[in-house]
Amino acid sequence: MASATLAAPRQSATKSRTRSSGWIWALPPVAALAVVFLYPLFLVVQQSLTPDTGGTSLKPYADVFASSAFREALGTTVWLAVGSTVGCLVLGFALALIVAFVPFPGAKAVARFIDVFLSFPSFLITLALLFVYGQVGMANGLWTDATGAASGPFQFLATPWGVLLAEITYFTPFVMRPLLAAFSQVDTGQLEVAASLGARPARIAAQVILPEALPALAAGGSLVLVLCLNEFGIVLFTGAKGVTTLPTLVYSKAILESDYPGACVVAVVNVLVSVSLYGLYRVVSRRARS
Repeated sequence: MASATLAAPRQSATKSRTRSSGWIWALPPVAALAVVFLYPLFLVVQQSLTPDTGGTSLKPYADVFASSAFREALGTTVWLAVGSTVGCLVLGFALALIVAFVPFPGAKAVARFIDVFLSFPSFLITLALLFVYGQVGMANGLWTDATGAASGPFQFLATPWGVLLAEITYFTPFVMRPLLAAFSQVDTGQLEVAASLGARPARIAAQVILPEALPALAAGGSLVLVLCLNEFGIVLFTGAKGVTTLPTLVYSKAILESDYPGACVVAVVNVLVSVSLYGLYRVVSRRARS
């Protein structure tokens, strides 16, 4: 009884030392995070509250929120990000099903290429689309050569639909990669049993494979959503002059207009929109899995 009484304070002291040592080990990465990320973010927020006239004021926010350019950029950013995410989820799921479950020569090579594709810069894919569907691209060139017309019919790449196509093309592999990893863990015996009971491929995919893939879909979709909200290179390289997103608005205000408080206001809003939509997506995906 006495030994048990003595052991209790010792265990408490050991736990206390463990917690204190844990805080000591956590301090370096927390300090590095604060210096590298939190401090620059604090400077951006501080600049957004500092108008050109000096002092601290919400006037930069009032000026930006009152501009129609900001409201249009906000709406364009959200619908492009959501539309691209939905397109990537649908297309990525379908392509991952084919690569994982439909036997064809070169399936393993395609899976490896997806890993390589993830390292490509976004402007490279956009540039490839310009070579094919641009105003002087291959598709329009073939059309004008065949018909003698002055211009080709493919003019959509410099529109919001062109940006949407480029983002879906580039970000779909970001959904396929976690899906292929999840599909590799699926018990093929379940698929064989379902097929032997007369289930068609579409029903097997919807009722057997899809539930197993929901966590991977949530992971890939949340990543794509955040990346699309902050995408700059694709919008710039498509030459879509009428398409202004929040990142391009930050660029134009800071570089072209030298309006640094306004640029910081848009940047702060962009961060808040990204975090909010990401949080909403995680809540929806969590409910879908439950």
